[in-house]
Amino acid sequence: MVKKVALLTAGGFAPCLSSAIGGLIQRYTELAPEVEIIAYRHGYQGLLSGDSLVVTPEVRAKAGLLHEYGGSPIGNSRVKLTNAKDLVKRGLVAEGVDPLQAAAERLTTDGVDVLHTIGGDDTNTTAADLAAYLAEHDYPLTVVGLPKTIDNDVVPIRQSLGAWTAAEQGARFAENIVGEHNSASRMLIVHEVMGRHCGWLTAATAQAYRDWLDTRDWLPEIGLSRAAWDVHGVYVPEAVIDLDAESVRLKSIMDEVGNVTIFLSEGAGLDTIVAELERSGEEVERDPFGHVKIDTINPGAWFASKFAERIGAEKVMVQKSGYFSRSAAANQRDLDLIKSMTDLAVDSALRGEPGVIGQDEERGDELRAIEFERIKGGKPFDITQPWFADLLAGIGQATPQPAAAH
Repeated sequence: MVKKVALLTAGGFAPCLSSAIGGLIQRYTELAPEVEIIAYRHGYQGLLSGDSLVVTPEVRAKAGLLHEYGGSPIGNSRVKLTNAKDLVKRGLVAEGVDPLQAAAERLTTDGVDVLHTIGGDDTNTTAADLAAYLAEHDYPLTVVGLPKTIDNDVVPIRQSLGAWTAAEQGARFAENIVGEHNSASRMLIVHEVMGRHCGWLTAATAQAYRDWLDTRDWLPEIGLSRAAWDVHGVYVPEAVIDLDAESVRLKSIMDEVGNVTIFLSEGAGLDTIVAELERSGEEVERDPFGHVKIDTINPGAWFASKFAERIGAEKVMVQKSGYFSRSAAANQRDLDLIKSMTDLAVDSALRGEPGVIGQDEERGDELRAIEFERIKGGKPFDITQPWFADLLAGIGQATPQPAAAH
């Protein structure tokens, strides 16, 4: 019988965390109001340090407010429970202490029966490690995760929470940034979009932006031209970027239109950039999960420098939409998806069924609690999808060749 539930959000932000917390609280209040709910602050950091909030009757009564906000009211952090060295360095566990054991003891002390994790693949695979440890030590805990990532790259989940909103917000960001194209002659604008290994968000953002262009009226006679406001190149990690061929194409656009705008995934060409930096003797920083810290690499600036000279750009602007997009409140499409997933998450928890809630691509997109051992990150964006092919054709970009798989 479930008596006490704990919630935590972890990893980077996405436009779903606040709403997912609200949805879980509302569903428990509806089905099992007697269940006590706590929330660990700043994810696994709060779990290790015992820092939690109690969901009071006042919070239950007003939980619907959380659907109106972005971010996470209970806070996030990037903590990997199996990286003891990093946790010792951060003062979260003592030298020689197994972090999984420390987390298990905290959950035992707090009397938690169900742990809901809201995060990406790292968050949920960490939860799986914790659940396995607890099972081995005869502590009955049900872990039910929700898939949060604006990259939409969790295997085998069709659609991650927050990704639709992030694409919509990235397009909104671009509306103003692309308006800078006439602030100088022969302007090159690089819109860098989040996405370490997966180009879905970049492609979806470009599509959403071009959908917005379709709704506008134009007056080219005075210089208000759709061609100038358009996207001229879309580059994702899953496709080879032929710098020579694209430079020729983009220079032609620059000569004719007077400006060029590129939508670039932050992970596009990352291996090439890292290899070049390491050959030059530079140390490439990595996070506790071993991922390259992309903000220290600055792919947008790297590609801007490569293209600028080749296409004769007189001014270059690189803008990143990631933090603007990922901190937004969920749009209606995501709110509907969040409700379906939080409802099932609570239902699964109450019947003791663990897993990560999602549309299982390997089982006909059935919404279910997917087994933890099947969850992993880095799902590639399918660049052969018709809508992406149509997007590239619409801007005159050739069908790309697949890049080497990571």
